[in-house]
Amino acid sequence: MNISPDAFGKLFTSFQREAFRLETLDDYSKSGGVDAYHAFLAGEPQPEAYKSAGWVTTVREATQSGKRMYRVHVLARPLSDYLRFELGWGYVRNQEAGEEFFILDTTDRPNPLSDAPDFWAFDERTVVTMRYGDGGEFLGAELIPEKQAHEWLERRDAAMSHAVPFREWWELHKPA
Repeated sequence: MNISPDAFGKLFTSFQREAFRLETLDDYSKSGGVDAYHAFLAGEPQPEAYKSAGWVTTVREATQSGKRMYRVHVLARPLSDYLRFELGWGYVRNQEAGEEFFILDTTDRPNPLSDAPDFWAFDERTVVTMRYGDGGEFLGAELIPEKQAHEWLERRDAAMSHAVPFREWWELHKPA
């Protein structure tokens, strides 16, 4: 079942307790923040519009009202250009708004979630999987039947059990 962009977007303001994201790709460069990514690649400072993007407001409003927003990114080193951007600019920026990040580094071990696509889980009952094309172009999302949510929550729990907090990981592996 496909979910419209509007219906998907409303989930980020209507959830009550928590929103979890699993990220599995090395490149989302065609899905948002394109100008900021190009600025990063060119060695320019963060654009002001990127620092105050709508996502930052969404996260801040949710977390200030007591809701939890968190994600695990499955990745392997060396980091792609996009991951250096996402982690160095995006995660640091979003942490300041209250979002929590964890890293599941598969550099020296098998990926325990190799078959899992990107997804969001809201309040442990609403799950939306996400499809991407080459180069990280967002193609659409699918609402998973609520009776199957537990399968996705098992993936969330597996990701969290193998992940470390972003700040801890970043201190060890931040590119020079």
